[in-house]
Amino acid sequence: MIPQRYEVAGPDEIERTFVSIIKGRAQGLIVLPHAVTNARRTQIVKLAAEHRLPGMYPDSQYVEAGGLISYAANFADLHRRAASVVDKILKGAKPADLPVEQPTKFELVINLKTAKVLGLTIPQSLLVRADEIIR
Repeated sequence: MIPQRYEVAGPDEIERTFVSIIKGRAQGLIVLPHAVTNARRTQIVKLAAEHRLPGMYPDSQYVEAGGLISYAANFADLHRRAASVVDKILKGAKPADLPVEQPTKFELVINLKTAKVLGLTIPQSLLVRADEIIR
């Protein structure tokens, strides 16, 4: 199956987009980070469950809300690192002289309850790599 892209510009487009996704006979779902999807993550996870679509999400909050899996930067680590940059600036460093940093710590979160509802078996090799498993 060829991956299809669906854009959601506003919260009132989410249900309509899911109708299109289902008509397209999707077998799964990847949600990208965006202000609209983040604000409506509970609705998106609920619709994915109703349509029995396994989903990959941009952060663990979706998985905690019932989504299947996420692999994303660890936000707590990003905030700690941002604090050290702010500290350097407050001590006189010029922001333009500081290096651009990328995330270095990522976390894999899996919801086994959702996997069971979807009739999926998560391989043990993936479970041992998970940072958090929701049972």
